[in-house]
Amino acid sequence: MLLRLWLRAPGSLSRRIAALGDRFEVQTLRQGPARLLPIESHDVGATRSWVREVMLKLDGEPLVWARSVTPRDALAGPWRALRGLGQRPLADLLFADRRVHRTPLRREKLPRGGALQRRLARQWEAATGNTPPRGMVWGRSSVFRRRRGPPLRVMEAFVPSLARVPPPTVSARIRAGRR
Repeated sequence: MLLRLWLRAPGSLSRRIAALGDRFEVQTLRQGPARLLPIESHDVGATRSWVREVMLKLDGEPLVWARSVTPRDALAGPWRALRGLGQRPLADLLFADRRVHRTPLRREKLPRGGALQRRLARQWEAATGNTPPRGMVWGRSSVFRRRRGPPLRVMEAFVPSLARVPPPTVSARIRAGRR
């Protein structure tokens, strides 16, 4: 199953997706203070947090819904650039700095009717005018840290159609962030 390859693909998901087409874009859906889900609170060790939710698109087609969370006080420290990221991929911050380390990727199944699934559905409909694709239940998560600084948790949920194509292999172009 090719979706497993996407769920385990190391490095920047944005760069891998961008390598598949002509026009990669990040659509920011929400950014600001928010309450966390229990797993997020556990991973970042905070309840007061900053959340960024985006859609990753290729040639106009949405392929990934992503949610990044970090403690709010991290915005005054190592993750301060998160506020001004705008439409740029988070990968620009995470993979350009050798001091940033990532935990192993975890496969996640979004519980049907759960808080995360409902949030994804609302934002997907608002952004596209359509319901999310059937079967959009698989994602992955990991936690990033710059040295021993505060954590930044990233969760990415994939459209099932992405499983029709294998992720591009990591080439020098993708590692360097060029596209």
